[in-house]
Amino acid sequence: MVLADENPDTPISSRSFDSAYTPADSDILPSQRRLAEITELIHTASLLHDDVIDHSISRRSAPSANIEFGNKMAVLAGDFLLGRASVALARLRDPEVTELLATVIANLVEGEFMQLKNTARDEKNPAWTEDTVSYYLQKTYLKSASLISKSCRAAAILGGSTPEVVEAAYLYGKNLGLAFQLVDDMLDYTVSGEELGKPAGADLELGLATAPLLFAWKDNKSLGKLVGRKFSQEGDVQRAREIVSASTGLQQTRALAQEYVDKAIEAISSFPDSEAKTGLVDMCTKVMKRRK
Repeated sequence: MVLADENPDTPISSRSFDSAYTPADSDILPSQRRLAEITELIHTASLLHDDVIDHSISRRSAPSANIEFGNKMAVLAGDFLLGRASVALARLRDPEVTELLATVIANLVEGEFMQLKNTARDEKNPAWTEDTVSYYLQKTYLKSASLISKSCRAAAILGGSTPEVVEAAYLYGKNLGLAFQLVDDMLDYTVSGEELGKPAGADLELGLATAPLLFAWKDNKSLGKLVGRKFSQEGDVQRAREIVSASTGLQQTRALAQEYVDKAIEAISSFPDSEAKTGLVDMCTKVMKRRK
C-alpha cells in the first residue's frame, strides 16, 4: 500500500487512523503496521545505497541491485523508497514519530560519513586507543542500531505507551541493533561466502576494520600498519584474517554482542508476560545464533 501510494481518506492523525481501521482481533494498530512498512522501506533504501558505495556484487546469494541494474538505477530506487517512506510517515500525522524517523535517515548518512572517513586516506602507522572501539560503536549505532531503536520508540509512542515503556522500547532496539551488527562483523570471519550470501572477508577488502580486528589490534600492534594502509597491499587481507583468527578478537566480539543482547532483554523485563514479549526475547536469541 505504501509503494502504491494508497491513502484511504487521509486521516488527520494516527489516532483517528487507528480508531477507523483497527481490526477487532489484532493487538497491532494500523499506524504501527504502517510504521513497520516505513521502517522496512528505509532499511531497503539504505541497503541499495550501501551496495553502490561499497561496490558490492551480491546480497543474500543474489546479484546486488547495482550489479543487476547499474549504479544509477540502484541509487534512484533507493531514493524512490525514501520518498515513499517520507510520504507515508507524514500521513501518520504524528510530529514526534515523524521527527524520529527523519532523524534515522540523517543518522544513516552520518554513519556512512564516519565509515568513509576511516577509509578515505592512508595513515602510516595508526595507534590503537580506547577511542578506537568507541568510534566504531558510535558508527555502528548510526548505521545499524538507530533505525531499529527509533522505530521501536516510535511504535511505543503510536501505541500510547507511558514514557517508561517508550524508553524501554528504545533501549531494546538500540542494544539489539548493536548486537546484530557485532554478530554480522564476526560472521565475516567465521562463515563461508556461500553460507553468508555475500563474499566473505568483504569488509577487509573495502579497507574496513570491524570489531574482531579492532579487538585483535589491541593485543597485536603489527595490525596498525595494515589498518593504516586499508589492507591495500597484496597479502594484507589474508594476513589480517590470520591474526584475527589467532587472537581473542572473535571471542571478545561475541562476548560484547551477548552483553548487548542481555541489555536488550533487561530493558523489557518489566513488560507483562505475553506472546509479544516472548517474541522479542526470541529475536535476541536468534541474533546470537544466526549464520547469515
